[in-house]
Amino acid sequence: MSVVASELIGTRRQELAAFLRSRRERLRPEQLGLPRSRRRRTPGLRREEVAQLAGVGVTWYTWLEQGRDINPSVEVLEAIARTLRFDSHERTHLFTLAGVPLAPPEVDQCATLFPTARAILDSLEPNPAVLMNSRWDILAHNRIHGTFFPESVDVLPVEDRNCIWLAFTHPEWRRVIVDWDETVEKMVGEYRAAMAEHLDDPSWRSLAQRLLETSPEFAARWERHDVRRAESSRKRARHPELGVLDLDYTNLWLDASTRIVAFTPADERTARLLRDFHARL
Repeated sequence: MSVVASELIGTRRQELAAFLRSRRERLRPEQLGLPRSRRRRTPGLRREEVAQLAGVGVTWYTWLEQGRDINPSVEVLEAIARTLRFDSHERTHLFTLAGVPLAPPEVDQCATLFPTARAILDSLEPNPAVLMNSRWDILAHNRIHGTFFPESVDVLPVEDRNCIWLAFTHPEWRRVIVDWDETVEKMVGEYRAAMAEHLDDPSWRSLAQRLLETSPEFAARWERHDVRRAESSRKRARHPELGVLDLDYTNLWLDASTRIVAFTPADERTARLLRDFHARL
């Protein structure tokens, strides 16, 4: 191994060590169901607590945080990522620093949590419908919903399959939203209100930070601190073949944080266009 390559590996190990320490120190014991001791002198979790929760040896985890020459497996990295509550970006960064090929996300949230959701989505056709969580992540959608967009949501990176992210950063997604200003005002307000229950969740903070860094339009609305309750309403959507459609937007909650959003025709013209289009699919 060349001197340059050796130095690069050493630098990566040190970055990994610092990254793990910073992520460990940001978590409070009570977030993971651990008792908070008055004798605790260090911020966040102790190394032995992370090791125990992740199912790895304390000495081995300590060496990892010290930048020692050890080679963690995919399974160990996944366990550490879960324990430290990494979002998708932090998980990717962890695997990159560890020099391990990134494994795909482990579960299909829709299939795991709501095995009948896809059947429900399909049964709502010819009307568009999408399954989302309170963070506005798209978990599944029916076929006609996908026809509104030239690029399938399913081919996007997992971290980009989010309605708010797409509305502010994806030109084709933005084009579908006819009353864009009014719509994103509601979306940002609902997201801020919902985030109050998830302030300790890194995935929520990460999405907001990505948007603040990427979209001045989002940042301007975020700074207003407006909040809204999630509620049904009427929307106009621009379909690439059918033109502007008038749709009633209805939230069908499956649990406290997951909903099917059904778009039903607000007039006979829209209903007829969707029926005829669906018959040709």
